[in-house]
Order: sequence, then structure tokens, then C-alpha cells
Amino acid sequence: MSHRVKIFIVPLLLFIYTPIAFSQSHYKVRTIVIDAGHGGRKPGARGAISYEKDIALEVALKLGKKFEEDMPGVKVLYTRKKDVDVDFYKRAEIANDAKADIFISIHCNSMPDHRVITGYSRKHGKKVPIYKTSKNTSTRGTETFVAGMHRINEQDVAIRENADIKLEKNYKQNYDGYDPSDPETFIILSLFKNKFRDKSMELAKLIQHNYSKVDHRLSRGIKEQGILILQRCGMPAVLTEIGFISNPEEERYMNSAKGQAEIVHSIFNAVKTYKKENELN
Repeated sequence: MSHRVKIFIVPLLLFIYTPIAFSQSHYKVRTIVIDAGHGGRKPGARGAISYEKDIALEVALKLGKKFEEDMPGVKVLYTRKKDVDVDFYKRAEIANDAKADIFISIHCNSMPDHRVITGYSRKHGKKVPIYKTSKNTSTRGTETFVAGMHRINEQDVAIRENADIKLEKNYKQNYDGYDPSDPETFIILSLFKNKFRDKSMELAKLIQHNYSKVDHRLSRGIKEQGILILQRCGMPAVLTEIGFISNPEEERYMNSAKGQAEIVHSIFNAVKTYKKENELN
């Protein structure tokens, strides 16, 4: 275990053990930060007709507008409002500096291509397999992530979402030696229970409930993984995968006005319920 990875934990502890306000009678949801995943030179997943970064931005802007119109007492902040590259640590800083009460990150899911053996050939006297790349286009559904405990073999999404930091300038300095592809990092993070885990789980459950019960979409559930942007947020935070861009039907849905309206409505209703259930008069 490297010394640099140990150093990475220090700033996290400032958030993990920060006294939480949920037990205080004046708790209110006053500020919400909406994060459109990826952006600029970090396009995220690619579908047949679109990029994740563009769908995420459209949904994020529409969600923010919904809050501004129907929940005027709440301040809405965005990590980006156009197609620009925003470093992970800056997204978390926006929320932490604003002392936000909720952080919502919008993403699209994707299944990786996989190779299948279609036959064999002989090369240099040896039997060599012939591969064909096959796309997984059938997987569908929504899922919402929170930062928390997890097993090391469940890190596919965390590794994929965290991989963007390698495109950032001076990422090793900004993240204290954090390596998004090193499983050891996730083990360290899982040793600490995030103070905001329970509230993050509560919001995630409400979002998934609306997706499945209101929009009648397949729910893949709620998962806890070491997604860096969630780990660095000092408030209840969720990353919601609104559908699979690798699935042609879901990609069309997420690009449609109807689909985006339903997604926005589901997230908004979840926050509305969360706000009502947690605010104490």
C-alpha cells in the first residue's frame, strides 16, 4: 500500500466525520447541485446516435429548470451548463463550497463490447483463435449509485466512471496519488463509513422507485461503489444511470423529449418526497 494512497484518505475524512445536520431542527433542503456527467473532451459512453455527455447535459438542464419553476425556495447550482470539461475534484468543490444539501450526478450506462471465438487458424504452426467483436445491445434499465461499502469484484462502474480523471492535467497531484484502476484504493475507501450514506440511500431508493413504479422502467437497483465524485462530496450524493446508451431502444428514449421529461419528473418527485420527509418544522 503506497504512502500516496494513504494521503488520499485524509481529505475524505474531513467529510466522512463532519457533523451532520439531519438531527438539527432547522434542517432544510436549500441548495441542490446538479452534475451533468462527463463533458468536453470526456464524452463518456458512446451510443449509435449520441454521446453520454450530451444526454446528461440535456437532462441536467431540464431537471434544474424543473426545480427552479416548481421548487422556487431551493437554490440550484450546476457543475456545467454547456459542453465543457470539468475536473472531478472541481465538481465536488462546487457542491462543498456551496454547502449543498443534495448532489445529483446524471449519467448514462453502457455495456462494453465483448469478443467471441468464431473459429481457429494456424499461425507459425500454432492453433490461434479467431475473434469477432460483439456488442451487447440487450441490457437495459436504470440504477442509482451511492458511495459506501462494496466488494472488490463489483467495481466495474466505479472504475469506468473514475477513469476520466486520467485525462485531467496533474491528476496525481489533484487526487493525492489516487489510481482509478487500482483495486487497493477501493479497499481503503470501504474502510470508512460515509456519514451521509443513509440519506444518500434514501434518496437513491426514491429515485429508483419513481423510475420503476411511475415510468414503468426496469430497475437494476441501488448499488454502493467507490465512485470518486461521490466519495468527495460532503453531503447526501447520488449518481443515477438513467438508461443504457448501448441499448438502441433506451438510447432513443433518453434522446426523446418524452423520455427526458419522464426522467426529470422521476428525479424531481424523488427529491420532493425526500425534502418533505427530512425537513423538520
